[in-house]
Amino acid sequence: MSLDTGTEALARLAEERVDHRFKGLPPDAEGLTVGELAAQRRNLFEDGFPTPVLALSAERLEHNLALMESYTQRHGLAFAPHGKTSMAPQLFRRQTERGAWGITLAVPHQVRVARAFGTRRIFLANELVDAPALRWIAAELGRDADFRFVCYVDSVRGVELMDEALRGAARPVDVVVELAAGEGARTGVRTEAECVAVADAVAATRTLRLVGVAGYEGEVPQADPDRVHAYLRRLVALAAEFDKAGRFAGLAEIVVSAGGSAWFDAVADVFAEIPELSLPVLKLLRSGAYVSHDDGRYRDVTPFNRVPEEGALEPAFRLWTQIVSRPSPEQAFANAGKRDAAYDLDLPVAQVIRRAGTERLATGVSVTGLSDQHAWLRTGPEADLEVGDWLGLGLSHPCTSFDKWQLIPVAEADGTVVDYIRTFF
Repeated sequence: MSLDTGTEALARLAEERVDHRFKGLPPDAEGLTVGELAAQRRNLFEDGFPTPVLALSAERLEHNLALMESYTQRHGLAFAPHGKTSMAPQLFRRQTERGAWGITLAVPHQVRVARAFGTRRIFLANELVDAPALRWIAAELGRDADFRFVCYVDSVRGVELMDEALRGAARPVDVVVELAAGEGARTGVRTEAECVAVADAVAATRTLRLVGVAGYEGEVPQADPDRVHAYLRRLVALAAEFDKAGRFAGLAEIVVSAGGSAWFDAVADVFAEIPELSLPVLKLLRSGAYVSHDDGRYRDVTPFNRVPEEGALEPAFRLWTQIVSRPSPEQAFANAGKRDAAYDLDLPVAQVIRRAGTERLATGVSVTGLSDQHAWLRTGPEADLEVGDWLGLGLSHPCTSFDKWQLIPVAEADGTVVDYIRTFF
């Protein structure tokens, strides 16, 4: 998939017709193309958008993209943000335009989406032993000499299954040995000795090529700065040992990759210490939640809390709901629930109330639970809340916010909708 072809695929998103498939869009936009609707620059609050509707802040989205671009450049890191967060090819393109090396993904379907929109470099932060998916990836590698694909391996059996599926492939598949973050972590090889066995298994094939090591420090048990730094130093030491043993001979570079959205400052610290190896090192960071940030999980754990001199991410999502019931002075209900809002880590947070074009803080209003289509609200004596008011909610966990909306308005601070982001989950 060439970049030009990907650009054409992105352009076709604007040609898609607005209809019943896309919730939160104006009913009178039925039949318009997405591009035509965007060109109307409707106001989110005044021009027919029904509730609930999820919106992305245009200014905050741009701020977050720019901040991580400058951060990774300042620390000498290559960047492959995790695309599973948004599954939005328009955002993939903006991320690569802002200096990203490529896009990280988790499962074969996500790779197919990214390839359909021209992504040339993909890091699959997962083991891949599914034979049909491997054969499809091998065909993509054979068809497109510019396509770079790297994925995890963490077992000899996994290597055997990959080798069996890839027999006859035109190009070997690049792999990195995944070092687990400790006992009880998710995937990954538990000990360095086992890493050697997996690397030996890769070397015995013609279908796979070992290009580095990787891991996910977010799985470190009882994570704190000391434990996370210690794990990352193990990862770097493994790369150095593999290099000393000549396992990377013939490559152009060695891949060393880590980095979720909670400890990328530790990754920057430790990767800055990587000793000189026999080849240049691609220090690949994979943090993805930054693109929208949030008002919960990542607000609390972002590394920028520890290094405020480096800047600050801004939450870009807001879910607009409407008060549909006020059965008592202590309770109200809004018309958004589990179908609309992330709830796997934290409940949404009541932030602002809009009434008659005026916005104010949602003082005395809290979300206590979610049904499928309703938010349960507790209202204190200071809460000024009426049926018909719009309530803006902050969300936690971007990965389970994007996946509930297929077409997301991007709105400027005054409510002007300037774009629509299409997701593919």
